[in-house]
Amino acid sequence: MCQELEIPHFDDAGDAQPLSGLLAEAENPVACLVLAHGAGAGMRHHFMAGLSRGLVDCGISTLRFEFPYMTAGRKRPDVPRRLVRAVRAAAVFAASRFEGDLPLFAGGKSLGGRMTSTAEAEQPLGVSGLVFFGFPLHAPGREGTDRAQHVFGTNVPLLFLQGTRDRLAKIELVRDVCTRLARVDEASPRRSVELREFDDADHGFHVPKRSGKTDAEVIVELATNASSWMRGVSPRH
Repeated sequence: MCQELEIPHFDDAGDAQPLSGLLAEAENPVACLVLAHGAGAGMRHHFMAGLSRGLVDCGISTLRFEFPYMTAGRKRPDVPRRLVRAVRAAAVFAASRFEGDLPLFAGGKSLGGRMTSTAEAEQPLGVSGLVFFGFPLHAPGREGTDRAQHVFGTNVPLLFLQGTRDRLAKIELVRDVCTRLARVDEASPRRSVELREFDDADHGFHVPKRSGKTDAEVIVELATNASSWMRGVSPRH
């Protein structure tokens, strides 16, 4: 069961503009994941809800939150600095809620994951790692890796969960980015990188019937993979 809440947050003018949030707590949780939604669908979308349920079943509490543009009913995402501010507000709230009790992780679907890593690169969020559910590496048909450049400025463990048919992230390019990120040097001693591929899944992790799986089963696999990775890199394990 999810608890609806308001997350303290301030707009460009410094006025209070709380974020809408949904907290789902696992029984005997081992970690909490701050989970940001993608560009076109909010925190209540069936993918986000299913992912949260799957994570909770695996012992990971989740804090979902809504970007201000989505709450306002706008289709166009806010500029990055506003999105990053929202990510940071959610991370601060989670830290205050679970400080000393649970390791914290952060990440999200597509845009949400990219803005989370942007926030981490600008100033550490105080989390134990980042989880990307479909990192949006490039626009459809415009292959490149520039959108991942900021990730090299992070210094925490990273997990990329990617579909092999993702039109926003050609899998060969994702593999290349992960290989380069994994070359740990003196500037990033804490960073480890893992890529887990989902055969036949697109950017929304939809799979064709020929795969022999349903979308719901893929979401459960995402949750299972994310939870096992968080347990593995958590400072308490």
